[in-house]
Amino acid sequence: MFTGIVEELGTVAAIEEQGDALRLSISAQTVLEGTGLGDSISVNGCCLTVTDVTDGTWTADVMAETLDKTSLAGARPGDRVNLERAVTPQTRLGGHIVQGHVDGVGEVLRRTPSEHWEVVEVSLPPHLAPYLVDKGSITVDGVSLTVVEAGDESFTVSLIPETLARTTLGSRAVGDRVNLEADIIAKHVEKLLQSGVHTRKQD
Repeated sequence: MFTGIVEELGTVAAIEEQGDALRLSISAQTVLEGTGLGDSISVNGCCLTVTDVTDGTWTADVMAETLDKTSLAGARPGDRVNLERAVTPQTRLGGHIVQGHVDGVGEVLRRTPSEHWEVVEVSLPPHLAPYLVDKGSITVDGVSLTVVEAGDESFTVSLIPETLARTTLGSRAVGDRVNLEADIIAKHVEKLLQSGVHTRKQD
């Protein structure tokens, strides 16, 4: 589990194609502190398992399912990526509950700069629309953000200078693809309502 607060920008060091999978190596510093084999790190919002750590670089195997459903299929050496280690019981929950399980891929539609922030509009796969509400939470490339306006086909977020400077969202151009994860609480609520489960008051 993650919080959507990016710890550092890493760099894709190498990609080894393996047919229906690939081996991804990423250069980093902060996220390697205390990290061992089998630990989880979020890469642009995708939860990956550390399979090797060598001299400031860590490696993960990316399976076909992840390549089919996320933007990691288009990763190239030199790309910058958002990184976050999995939370611990002592971690501050600065964002919201993030699983690192991407629900869909959106596209940057528009960027509107202002003096102190930038409003970014992102396309929204239809199946995710029910989970977004104004002032609710959404994860974009692993970054926990507050929805400004939620529509049926797109949504907007307002990015502060800190987010623009410390994450890849500062450099995402119109047309770029981004990984999206909806709020897990909204998904559980929907499932409960659909199942007709009711709770009874205790006497």
